[in-house]
Amino acid sequence: MTRKIYLAGQSEIPSEIIIGTGESLEMTVIVLPGTDCTIPLRVILAGRDASLDLCGLSLCNATQNVELSIEVRHEADGCRSRQQFRCIAGGESRYSFFGKITVLRDAQGTKAYQESRNILLSDTASAEAKPQLEIYADDVECSHGATVGSLDEAQNFYMRSRGIPEEEARVLQMISFISPIAETVQDPVVKKRIYDSLSEC
Repeated sequence: MTRKIYLAGQSEIPSEIIIGTGESLEMTVIVLPGTDCTIPLRVILAGRDASLDLCGLSLCNATQNVELSIEVRHEADGCRSRQQFRCIAGGESRYSFFGKITVLRDAQGTKAYQESRNILLSDTASAEAKPQLEIYADDVECSHGATVGSLDEAQNFYMRSRGIPEEEARVLQMISFISPIAETVQDPVVKKRIYDSLSEC
């Protein structure tokens, strides 16, 4: 299956997607520095054995404002969803992630996972993550997690002690952090834009 890639501000991101019986969707949403946006997305797994692999990456700088509001609804049995969202926020940027997984009563055998990980590069940047589970079925495996932190000073010190300049060590940490999402992008031009944009955060 070909993964769908959406660049905020350049691609029209659908507000609702319905996945039918036995169908699969792989999707990555990218927000690059300088792009203010509000992205509401609702994905409905409406048919048996439908599956979703949804990734999101936001690189924020200056006074940029980014808000993601994601709902994944499991309406049929045997469906799978996996969500990974990562953000690096610098400057005075503001990032908000509101994620909700809803599992209806008939959606037995659901497996759903959601993760939001965020790094702040300055004291004036902010990242807010609010994951939520709403489960009405009995036979499910669902989990979510959210973290907000900063670059690892111990890793930075280790790399600097081996002769790596501070700025390069900082960029290497950011590359490691975003690579699980960035590497889902197969277009080499878009992938290069993502990694080049790290210097703008």
